[in-house]
Amino acid sequence: MLHIILYAIVPIVVVMLAGFISGRKGIFNGDDSKKFNKVVLDYALPAALFVSIVQADREMLARDLKLSIVSLVVIMVCFMAVYFIYRYCFKKNTGADAAVSALISGSPTIGFLGFAVLEPIFGTNPSVALVVAIVGIVVNAVGIPVGLSLLNASLDGTQAAAAGKKESAWKPVIHALEQPVAWAPILAVILVLLGLKWPDWASPSFDLIAKANASMAVFSAGITLSSVKIVINWQALLGSILKLIVMPALALIAGLLWHMDPLNIKMLVVACALPPAFSGIIIADEYNTYVATGTSSLTLSVILFIGFCPLWIWITDMALKAF
Repeated sequence: MLHIILYAIVPIVVVMLAGFISGRKGIFNGDDSKKFNKVVLDYALPAALFVSIVQADREMLARDLKLSIVSLVVIMVCFMAVYFIYRYCFKKNTGADAAVSALISGSPTIGFLGFAVLEPIFGTNPSVALVVAIVGIVVNAVGIPVGLSLLNASLDGTQAAAAGKKESAWKPVIHALEQPVAWAPILAVILVLLGLKWPDWASPSFDLIAKANASMAVFSAGITLSSVKIVINWQALLGSILKLIVMPALALIAGLLWHMDPLNIKMLVVACALPPAFSGIIIADEYNTYVATGTSSLTLSVILFIGFCPLWIWITDMALKAF
């Protein structure tokens, strides 16, 4: 556990703190964070998502169909549950606020922390890579496009209502798919399903910008945090509860009901217990929607994950012995 804290959690805190201090000292401001986010959202993150997914293969996805189905169902059920809870249980929230909440609290940060957390616990083996790849495909190739569609539907609907026009149902979807962060992972999945092998020599051209993804996203989140008032309210607390408790609990229950391989269950539970996706904060800041509460919920979840990670490993072990 100490290895996870030192090699996965502490670097996030340090980089985010560096961005926070830079913002407080006036070295960077909210406008600068938006520019950083633009680089992440349009270049670094799409490149990272594309390369990580396209290196998978059809055999990997079919090797454990139960894992693929359970991951898809659990994550997207939680994703949509977060959306509807924040949309209809908090009167002041708009559809855009709810969509950003889903992108944050309904998605684990598998791309940033997947290997960093799972490998120290379960070792460096193909099973870890399989879980990271499948969960990554669900989060990035399904969750992000759905979230962006919901976000654009709300924003476009508001603009159409103000102009007295009826909004096309397909416009938000098309708008979402025009963005690299949405179509890049979908294109990668299509290539994988078609069985087209991605050449090894092509990856370095994407890796150079992709490697800036995590560090720039976390640094930018720190700047954003310095420019907004930290809000630890019921929405921020609920986001952490849904992410760190509800999602891994559903993954554990579904894994037991579907009689999944015990090792896969443990890895999936830990993957679902990871802190919220940083991509959600980047999207929030880019659209200037739900930034303060979303960033606060993310920060709180990162801190709480230090305790929840070993707790879920223990709970899963007890459940596997009992059932």
